[in-house]
Amino acid sequence: MEIWKPNVTVAAIVEQDGRFLLVEEETADGLRFNQPAGHLDEGESLVAACVRETLEETAYAFTPTELVGVYQWPRPQGDLTYLRFAFAGKVGAHETARALDTGIVRVVWMLRDEIEASVERHRSPLVLQCVQDYLTGRRFPLELIRHYG
Repeated sequence: MEIWKPNVTVAAIVEQDGRFLLVEEETADGLRFNQPAGHLDEGESLVAACVRETLEETAYAFTPTELVGVYQWPRPQGDLTYLRFAFAGKVGAHETARALDTGIVRVVWMLRDEIEASVERHRSPLVLQCVQDYLTGRRFPLELIRHYG
């Protein structure tokens, strides 16, 4: 009997001057918008994964400050379920010479209205949901998450 396991992912929710940091990436469904996000590596903490993924996908240093939420999303195709940990935080230095991860076409800063207007081009419904939750003030201390490593 095969044991079912969700795909654990992390995402960075970054707002600066009313705009949110997103990436436009190549997917099997064409170009899509997503938060800087990716999979948790073996032995890595959730916070460290979010810092790493944000740097790899945007070339921005990222400092998580709070947990926005944990999201369980089964893809409509029924093949995968994602368990996303979304972190709010601040970006720091931008390494302009750094190459972005394979598949990332560009980094974009979008207003809430622009994010809502492009919902058909989102990688998943989690993109808008995380922004909405962030804007309603949903935040939890990082101490909620314990990493033993």
